[in-house]
Amino acid sequence: MSTVKPSKINRLLKLQPSGVVLISSWLTEQGYSPELLRKYRNSNWLTSIGTGAMIRENDQVNYLGAIFSLQQQLGLNIHPGAKTALSLHGKAHFLDFAQQQVYIFGHSKENLPRWFQKYDWGVKVNYYTTSFLPADEGMTTIRKDNFELSISSPARGLMECLFIAPQSQDLMECLQIMQGLNNLHPKQIQRMLERCTSVKVKRLFLYLAETCGHTWFKYLNLEQIDLGKGNRSLVKNGVYIPKYRITVPQEMQKDESPEL
Repeated sequence: MSTVKPSKINRLLKLQPSGVVLISSWLTEQGYSPELLRKYRNSNWLTSIGTGAMIRENDQVNYLGAIFSLQQQLGLNIHPGAKTALSLHGKAHFLDFAQQQVYIFGHSKENLPRWFQKYDWGVKVNYYTTSFLPADEGMTTIRKDNFELSISSPARGLMECLFIAPQSQDLMECLQIMQGLNNLHPKQIQRMLERCTSVKVKRLFLYLAETCGHTWFKYLNLEQIDLGKGNRSLVKNGVYIPKYRITVPQEMQKDESPEL
């Protein structure tokens, strides 16, 4: 005969929306002891997905439901970023997601829990910790299934793409993404670029925006944006762009000859 009190288990199941992970340390803070949680598992109310994490029995949880829990239960800044955020915004529908990869970003020193790393989410997880932008800069909230999730805005998503380029992100794809960002707000972009600490990201972002001829680019005050010193060679045998002191792939400047 089960010793689980229906009222308490019902309250637990209402604490969080369906489709998310229930993290043991957070549940303990809510008054659910390890012994009680073990009873819930034995009674098939909860199922373990790794040390310190559970889901409702028969609940369908994907990586987004796990990220929700990291944000809401642990207070972490870990979020969908780069192309994954752009896809969630509907801004990257033309990109190739055949390999089913997702890009997740956290602020410096924020690590993915072991249960998150070990669990099979059905996608390849690429995780990056960065501090080139403040944790709260350029973030937005979307509704996904039964919960709200904090993700990168389209502008921050592109900046994250540029941060991992060219090693983990194709620069020509970044150009394609920028072409679709014609409705950005110059005041917000100005603030992001002023607070951004990556010279590479700022130079590439401005170069791509100017190349695409976006109207909002004209309202940026480049004198207030620190673009650093020296040259940045991003690719071999590329084209040097004197204004931004960067070397980009030749296909970005088809009408220009590379400077040696």
